[in-house]
Amino acid sequence: MTENFTAFEGQRRLATGPIAEVALAIKGSTRPGASPIAIFSDSNGRPIDLDLRGSNTEVLARLSAMSPMITEEAGPSEPRGRGRPKLGVVAREVTLLPRHWEWLAAQPGGASVALRKLVEEARKANGDRDRHRAARDAAYHFMSAMAGNLLNFEEASRALFADDRRRFTSLIAAWPADIRDHVVKLAYSDHA
Repeated sequence: MTENFTAFEGQRRLATGPIAEVALAIKGSTRPGASPIAIFSDSNGRPIDLDLRGSNTEVLARLSAMSPMITEEAGPSEPRGRGRPKLGVVAREVTLLPRHWEWLAAQPGGASVALRKLVEEARKANGDRDRHRAARDAAYHFMSAMAGNLLNFEEASRALFADDRRRFTSLIAAWPADIRDHVVKLAYSDHA
């Protein structure tokens, strides 16, 4: 699934879509005296910076070269070692108490198999809650950047974290339409 980004020119939504589409829309709309443009990841609500210098082809080439850094938090590059690299298995260190290691060692298939099963079960059991938390956090990051000085920001933040949708939407009703609509989309698009 392609990650979407949203660009704002001041308080007006300029473009939403994959990063290449948003970058070209910004490039095509820039004009002297315009409000500053801010670009946000829809998945986490955080702003990103783009280098839009040069031709469209040059911009797209830079984007394709850096797209993994935009869509994922870059972690330290780790040397290839044990594991199953073709399957995407990555070896990392896990710190557990001795009783945890004993329990894992007694499981069929060993510690790695048991840990993978536990993680998958937790992902299934907590999937909705994790998506809801991620959506709420994305909305808050976006709100902080774009609406931190707007009326009722503090109370709206409290309502967002209290999961009081009715109060939240009433508190942000007077905000500029594009900002209000985008924060509601980020906060509540994953659940009804």
